[in-house]
Amino acid sequence: MIGNRVMESNVRSYNRAFGSTFDRAVGAEMFDETGGRHLDFLAGCGSLNYGHNHPVLKAALMDYVARDGLCMSLDLNSTARSVFLERFERIVLTPRGLNYLVQFPGPTGANCVEAAIKLARKATGRSNVISFTNGFHGCSLGALSLTGSSHHRSGSAALLQQVSRMPYEGYLGNGLDTADYIDRLLDDPSSGIDAPAAFVVELVQGEGGLQTASATWVRRLQEIARKHGALLIVDDIQAGCGRTGTFFSFEPLGIVPDIVCLAKALSGYGLPMSLLLLKPELDCWEPGEHNGTFRGNSHAFVTAAAALEHFWADPEFALALADRCAAMQRHCAQLADCFGLRVKGRGMMMGLEFADGSQAAPVQADCVRRGLIIERCGPHDEVLKFLPPLTLRTEQLDEGFAIVRQALSAVLGDRDCTAQPHVPELEPA
Repeated sequence: MIGNRVMESNVRSYNRAFGSTFDRAVGAEMFDETGGRHLDFLAGCGSLNYGHNHPVLKAALMDYVARDGLCMSLDLNSTARSVFLERFERIVLTPRGLNYLVQFPGPTGANCVEAAIKLARKATGRSNVISFTNGFHGCSLGALSLTGSSHHRSGSAALLQQVSRMPYEGYLGNGLDTADYIDRLLDDPSSGIDAPAAFVVELVQGEGGLQTASATWVRRLQEIARKHGALLIVDDIQAGCGRTGTFFSFEPLGIVPDIVCLAKALSGYGLPMSLLLLKPELDCWEPGEHNGTFRGNSHAFVTAAAALEHFWADPEFALALADRCAAMQRHCAQLADCFGLRVKGRGMMMGLEFADGSQAAPVQADCVRRGLIIERCGPHDEVLKFLPPLTLRTEQLDEGFAIVRQALSAVLGDRDCTAQPHVPELEPA
């Protein structure tokens, strides 16, 4: 595929790390053009929570296409849209006691974030927004202004305004409560921090190194937002749709955000789709004030509705997911104890942090050479990140971590890994 490499811009990224040309995929396995098998621990960067080409979702989509179902609907009423909305309310919102209105922005995570901060500014009459160190929210200008990565910001820095960046939990060390620090700044009329319209936060920082927010910190953040007349926006684009073990990442933390951003795995099939959830009292939009041509992606509605019914309406799925999350944590804890690494993240969104960040790249490269698709994250790409499909089989999870162990041994040297690992517990809500 040399022609593709010549024709494409220098901005291309993943095909540099994964040199194979891929042809087909099923579940947690991808196959290249030579028939070579690769185990997928990337899952479309969290867009394929149910794996590649899940048969139930594929059948629903093929049936819809075969009957000439409406393909693109803008925001016209359509049967595909109605079925999705009914299932989302019945299967996701009502059982969790959540009262949100649904908005379909343009079908990307970045556009969902754009809609969220635009709505927050309109609802509060304020312009400043607070985001957090190492956060990632997208690459369009509004979303990019919230993003911490200098790599992504460098070309547009002069245009990225009206955002105050605050330290995430633990950023300044365990001895300083960053929530108290934020509250003090907002209490001080001479701090230079304008009253915010909203706080925008990831509860697991997907690109920022898998930093996790505790229930205590998040509840305090919500209190501070309310105290200062600001909204709390949770960016659940990568951490949502089951990735952390529950449908929303905030469920075990005891909060209800004012606005929630969903995208990536929402369609269940890798089809573009995003969703903004907003409390009814915030719905101050005028008709058409935030729109987008492809917000009516009916094919995504079909697969998303099928995913909700097949997975989230079935209590057995949640139980199986909890087992996989526990197995993932055991694998990570064992490797961390054995090789002197640090476990990051939670649920099926975990990683291993290297004290010497330069070691992460050769370990990733060795994993790829052995047939494991995996990436790194963190401010210095020092975290080896595990993001497999939520539906992968136990033997596939074991195989993937066996490859990681082999790669760690190849780069760091063989270790005695027979000791029982310490498995940390999530702070209770």
